[in-house]
Amino acid sequence: MDIREFLAGDRFAAEAGIELIEVGDGTAKARMEITPRHLNGGGVCQGGAIFTLADLAFAAATNSRGTLTVSVQSNINLFRSEKEGFLYAEAREVFDHRRISNCEVRITNASGDLVATFTGTGYRKGVQIF
Repeated sequence: MDIREFLAGDRFAAEAGIELIEVGDGTAKARMEITPRHLNGGGVCQGGAIFTLADLAFAAATNSRGTLTVSVQSNINLFRSEKEGFLYAEAREVFDHRRISNCEVRITNASGDLVATFTGTGYRKGVQIF
């Protein structure tokens, strides 16, 4: 099993249409095409959909080395609204320790404009996932 197979079990992200594009040691990129199911009452992409995109990139980056890492804290800042096209999440682990991980995720639109930032702290459970 590798990280892609492990994260294929994330049915919520899959149902949201989120695709993992690439994974490296402590890094990951994911994307999501905004469809009508992602829109809120105001006609723009719902913040929870953007959070889910960022969270999958966080999960890929923090679990990329094969040790099960679960989120214990996360925060998102939303800067601009989007109503169509693709959103991209690029995650980079900024602190990698035996038990604690910290990751920053930038969410951009297809033009590269910053849509949101996400930070998350993960706890490494000491269980090998692959």
